[in-house]
Amino acid sequence: QDYTWEDHGYSLMNRLYPDVGQLLDEKFQVVYNLTYNTIAMHCGVDTSMLRRAIWNYVHCVFGIRYDDYDYGEVNQLLEHNLKIYIKTVACYPEKTTKQIYTQFWRHFKHSEKVHVNLLLLEARLQAALLYALRAITRYMT
Repeated sequence: QDYTWEDHGYSLMNRLYPDVGQLLDEKFQVVYNLTYNTIAMHCGVDTSMLRRAIWNYVHCVFGIRYDDYDYGEVNQLLEHNLKIYIKTVACYPEKTTKQIYTQFWRHFKHSEKVHVNLLLLEARLQAALLYALRAITRYMT
C-alpha cells in the first residue's frame, strides 16, 4: 500500500527511462481493460470486478495488498482451481500443465482463459517492477 504503481512506480520509471513509464502504463491498462463483456455464454456482462480480483490476487500472492480493496471479492469471484492456476503460473510457471489449465473455467472459451493469462502475467510484471523500483527509491534517498 505504501508504494503503488500509480503514485510512485510510474513517475520513478519515467525519471529513470523517459517514456518507458508511459509505455508500461499503457500496456498495463490495455490488458486490464480488455474485455468482450462476456463470461462463458453470457453476453453484456461487466467483468471489471473479476479482472480486478485477478489482478489484486496476483499482487497478493507476491505480498502486495491494497487497503482500499475488499479481498473478500477474491474468494467470491475466483474459484479454487482458478486460484491454483494463477498461483502456479505466477510463481512456478515451469510447473504449469495442460491439466491445471483445463481444470479451471471448464465451460469458458479459450480466449477468456488467454485473457486470464494476460492479466496475471502483466500483474506479475507490475509487482516485480514495484519491488525493484521501491528498492531503487530507498537507495536514492
